[in-house]
Formats: sequence, C-alpha cells, structure tokens
Amino acid sequence: MLKSTHATRGIFVAPHHLAAQAGRDVLKAGGNSVEAMVAAAASIAVVYPHMNAIGGDGFWLIHEPGKAPVAIDACGSSAALASREFYAGFEQIPSRGPKAALTVAGTVGGWAKALEVAAGWGAAMPLRDLLGEAIGQARNGIVVSRSQAHLTRTKFDELKDVPGFAEVYLVDGQAPTEGSLMKQSALAGTLQRLADAGLDDFYRGELAASMAGELEQLGSPLRLGDLQAYQAKEVTPLQVRLGDATLYNMPPPTQGLASLLILGIFERLKVSEAEGFAHIHGLVESTKQAFMIRDRVVTDPRRLPADPQRFLTAEQLDALASAVDTDTALPWPRPAAPGDTIWMGCIDGEGRAVSFIQSVYWEFGSGVVLPSTGVAWQNRGISFSLDANALQALEPGRKPFHTLNPALALFDDGRVLSYGTMGGEGQPQTQAAVFSRYRLGSDLQAAITAPRWLLGRTWGDVSTSLKLESRFAPELVARLRAAGHVVEVLDEPFSDTMGHAGALLRHPDGVLEGAADPRSDGSVCGL
Repeated sequence: MLKSTHATRGIFVAPHHLAAQAGRDVLKAGGNSVEAMVAAAASIAVVYPHMNAIGGDGFWLIHEPGKAPVAIDACGSSAALASREFYAGFEQIPSRGPKAALTVAGTVGGWAKALEVAAGWGAAMPLRDLLGEAIGQARNGIVVSRSQAHLTRTKFDELKDVPGFAEVYLVDGQAPTEGSLMKQSALAGTLQRLADAGLDDFYRGELAASMAGELEQLGSPLRLGDLQAYQAKEVTPLQVRLGDATLYNMPPPTQGLASLLILGIFERLKVSEAEGFAHIHGLVESTKQAFMIRDRVVTDPRRLPADPQRFLTAEQLDALASAVDTDTALPWPRPAAPGDTIWMGCIDGEGRAVSFIQSVYWEFGSGVVLPSTGVAWQNRGISFSLDANALQALEPGRKPFHTLNPALALFDDGRVLSYGTMGGEGQPQTQAAVFSRYRLGSDLQAAITAPRWLLGRTWGDVSTSLKLESRFAPELVARLRAAGHVVEVLDEPFSDTMGHAGALLRHPDGVLEGAADPRSDGSVCGL
C-alpha cells in the first residue's frame, strides 16, 4: 500500500514525475511555490503533451498564510471572428482542426499574473531558470509515457490529418511506442524565446505575430488582435463553510461551483463512515443536484443568470440536501463533457500553497500544432453552442464553459489542503471523494488510491452510467444497483477514466504531506 510522502522545507505533486522534480528543484534553489509551479507547468506541457500544452488555459488558487486565497482566471475568450456566421453550415463546432482552435490560449498569461502575485515574496528567480528544465526536455527529448502512447493510438484516426499533428506527435505516420524518445525542437525554441523576451511575447511580441499568422493561414478565426487583447485576471474565489474548514474553488466560467456544492450537500447528509453505501450513494446523489445547478448557471462570468455564491449559503445547501433520497437514486443521465487536463500542487517552506490546473480540453486539444513554434492549440471553444438561445451560445469575445477547477481548503486548526484532479466531468466528483475520505479519517494517500467512481462521460465515453473501478466490493455494487443506479463496473482496478488526482497538506506544525495518484505517471517530491 502506498503511503503519504512527508517533508518540511517544501513539497510538490504532479501527474508526471519529471514535472514534480522540476517544481521541487526550484524550491530547492530558493524559489517560492508560484515560481516552482511555473517551472512545473512548462515542464509538464513538454513531457505530458496529450494532457496539456502552452496553447491551453489555466487556473490558479494561491494562498499565503494569514491572507485570503487569490484566484487567477487564465482562460482565453473566443476570437472576434468566432461568430455563429463563421460556422454557417455546421450543426456544431468541429471538435478537431483549425476551426476548433477558436479561443485564445490563456495559460502563459496566467503564469505571468501568478508571478506578479508572488512579486512581494522576495527576490524573483529569472525566467531562464524557471523555464530551463522544460527547454532542455523539449530539445533533448522526452520518453513517451504509457498514457501518451495509448491515447495517440486511440485518437489516431481523428488526429492524424490535423495540421501539424503528425510532424510532432507521430513517428513515420504512426503512434509512438511507450518508452520511445520524442523531441519537440520548435517548442524548445518557443520556451527559450519566452525565457529571453518575457512571457508577454506570447501575446504582444514576435511569438504572437508568428502564431497568429499561422492560425489564420490554417483557417482558425483567431487573429493577432485577439492575442494582443488578452490579459489573465485576478478574481474572487467561491467559498463554502463546512464544519471546521472553509473550502475555496474557482468562479465561472469553471465548474468550481459544482465541486463546492457536492461537498456542501453531502455534509448535510451526516454520513459518518467512508467507503460504504451511504458514502458513495450520498456523493453521487449530491453530484446530481450540483450538476443540475451548474448546467443552468455556469457560463461566461459577464452573463451569469445568477450569482453562483448564493447557491453556497446554508439555506440553499439545506434545501438541496433535502432533495436527496438517501436510499434511492435520482433518475439520470444529464449531458456531460470529456476533458484532458493536469492538476498540480505545491507548498513551499513558508507555507505558501498553490493549487493549479492547466488544460487543452480534449486529448491533444484541437490537434493543431503550429509549425514555427510547436505550440499545440486547445479546443476549449467547442463547449460553445451554435444555438443562439443556449446558455453557452457562441459569440465573439465570450469565455467558454470550463471543467477546470483547482481546490483549496483552510482548516480552523491551521491545516492547509491543496488538492485536485484532471478528468473533465469527473473533476468535482473526484475532489469530493478525496476530501470526504480525508475528512472521514482516511490517510491522504489512501484517499487518492482508494477505488473511485464517475457519474457521466469523460475521456470520450458515450455512456452516462455510474462507472466503478473493479476494486469495489460486489456487495456494494449490488446495493447501488438495487437503489436504482445504472452501474457499469470497469475492467481496470485503477482506471484512467477516474482522472489523475493529487493532494498536499500542511499541518499546523509545518510538516508537509503529499499524495500522488497511482493511476498517473506522477509523484510527490519533497525537501
């Protein structure tokens, strides 16, 4: 059985061990948690390219002891030309290719904004030191992971002809094999340019001009003006009070509201033990209530139909909990969305904690890789609808719905918990599983390793059943079915379908604890 990792001078967790090491090395060199996260974010964009890229979006929660957490929205808006007229003749926005690349990539802007937040924490490390490891990894080559090889094979037919994809991610026109070496020379040059010219070059410099020209040439609606207009923003995180802790998550356009709602509803069911029927059924039914609100509320923050924070009041949560039948499943399904993402966490020796998430949405995003820069572009904009009356209706300059939502919890006794996962629709569900297990007495690593479930679709699945890893006891599976859940038991005991989670905990005495997901290629690195 895996055990939690402990440290005292800093700790980092990532779903790829090289990214965790890149973050740890910055901490060891005297950098702070934000600087370590920028280094790891650049690294994981190189070593885990099927999950994320610098052509995607990101979100941050940053906590400095004694201060309220800061949230950063590094989500790009749709292009000025991305109108429903642009997609005339399409029933929906294409999921792959240049027309799927319709939103600005915000993640690099988020790095810059986070470094601004940390500017008062002491002497800043130079960008060349923060990006150096990622530059070397891209230039010298990465070892293709099992999940990269598997997903390239699985999505081969829909990606092989997308501009730029084969040249970077295929070998002689075929998916790479696990353990093979893959170099990304153009991306190395781009990261070097960012180190030399500054992160703003991505939006208002030579890189911006190059990327915009190639996006236009390929048929994307994005233009240089869209990049130049972009700025990541500090925003106020959503919060909910649960017993002796305050939980924080991202506001719209992310589904952070759903993550907090699930735990707020579940808290009121008064479940006292983890892993039994009451625990699993209670969280699944809380998820259903939360998703129904999410689907009618979460959209571009400038056009919200209601204030999301008002759903997190005690009165609202009491009402939602009263709608949960503790014995019988509410009929389902509801629409769901896939997603490919990474979550990473860091706590430095001063107790400054970061919960961070970065994504290109689907595996490899749009599939478009810009030839001169090696930047793979996201397809987050496909969550827009071409129906003018839809909540997520496409209009120029709108922010798309995001599954991304990093989580943070502050306990009254001084504990700080940074946690999260990738996994699209499963993100709030896995967050609820990890937090509730820890709250009910589980070891942090056990809370992540224990068998998980997923209500709905992710990773391209078409079914909306309640999916369970095969390690659940047959008696529990039978009881869930008897309660009316449409249960699908997966073949794998540890399934990628359940996402790649992680968690870091700072105890009141300064001891640091970390847990990585055995479903991932990741690790915890401490000092």
